[in-house]
Amino acid sequence: MVFDGFLVAFAVSFGVVFVAELGDKSQLMALAFATRYRALPVLVGITLATAVVHLLSVVIGHGLGAALPTGWISLVAAVAFAGFGAWTLRGDRLTAEERAKAERAGGSAVVAASVAFFLAELGDKTMLATITLATQHGWFGVWLGSTLGMVAADALAIAVGRQLWRRLPERSVKVGAAVLFFLFGGWLGLDAIGQLTGRPAWTVVAAALDHHTAGWIALALGVVATVIAAMGRRRSRSTGAVVGGGVARWWARVLFALSTVLGLAAPLLVAADVIQPIALFDDPGVVVMGAGLALLGVALVLAATAQRWSGRDDFATRGLRSRVRHPGLTGMVVATAGTLLMVPTLVAVLAAVLLLVAVQVQVRAVREPLLARLHGEHYLEYAARTGRFLPRIRVGEDAPPGMPNRQRTRVG
Repeated sequence: MVFDGFLVAFAVSFGVVFVAELGDKSQLMALAFATRYRALPVLVGITLATAVVHLLSVVIGHGLGAALPTGWISLVAAVAFAGFGAWTLRGDRLTAEERAKAERAGGSAVVAASVAFFLAELGDKTMLATITLATQHGWFGVWLGSTLGMVAADALAIAVGRQLWRRLPERSVKVGAAVLFFLFGGWLGLDAIGQLTGRPAWTVVAAALDHHTAGWIALALGVVATVIAAMGRRRSRSTGAVVGGGVARWWARVLFALSTVLGLAAPLLVAADVIQPIALFDDPGVVVMGAGLALLGVALVLAATAQRWSGRDDFATRGLRSRVRHPGLTGMVVATAGTLLMVPTLVAVLAAVLLLVAVQVQVRAVREPLLARLHGEHYLEYAARTGRFLPRIRVGEDAPPGMPNRQRTRVG
């Protein structure tokens, strides 16, 4: 039984820390050291530094685990792992000073790597993850697993790092690691709910997610998406990106306004018990799915707005607009679909229909014809390599209105 607990602690800690190290600052430092020293001394230095830092981490975590109730520990751990996921999405970069230390470190490679990695790991997310894991599992298994997980990830960086990063997009690696963190945090959160309430976690969640709660959550997400989208439209107007369009533009604006009003009214009316959701879809599982979809939509709108405010034009070679021409509008549709699942009412259905019509009018009758006239072949080439609302499986689609047709195949 004790051995089984050790194996669980070792496996979980190894996997979590290995994933956390993918694209982390420590992995970048390992690559930098490997350009100056032989791989084996660098790995020995990394192992020594990691063993010391993670031993300190498990001592802290084990002490917290003995002093605090396990339910609250699981809840804090869930929040912590959600934070690790966000941290992973943000990514790490070596500062000029850190890169200089890695490239110019003198003396023994073991000493240089040990000192550099010890200082780099203090307060890093892998140290915090190890502390969190030590509150849940046996300290020895966590210490050994987290140490070997980090060493394995850094060894991977040294051995095949250059080839790996050339073949796998860095962003994809970060997103995959972040998703694993979020999933682990969700699992810990459900475990915490069960321990704190003494009832099955899903029973508690189902009882909490009645239509009143779902309505308020949907309203909050809808307000956030609306504000972010309005900021993006203001940016478009300030740069002259959306002008002209005549009657089509007027209709698009009217339809957008109506869909926004109805889309916010639907969750408010449900939350205030003015109208009831459609009974067939009034289920906590559907609410959770809708909330996830709405969060995805808000994230798309936010990412598209951030890219526009960063100064990148509509023909971007990086980011969302390198694959999708109108990611903000896609995000609005996805967020509205999520709201519809959370508060399934006829008002929400009408809002979704009006939004779909508004998006099509705005894109096909206003935005794309204007951009095609303004930028000609430049925009045609951009449209040939991107999808309108979804990423393309392979290059090709009908040309935007006002441009010559080319034989293409698309998704979105």
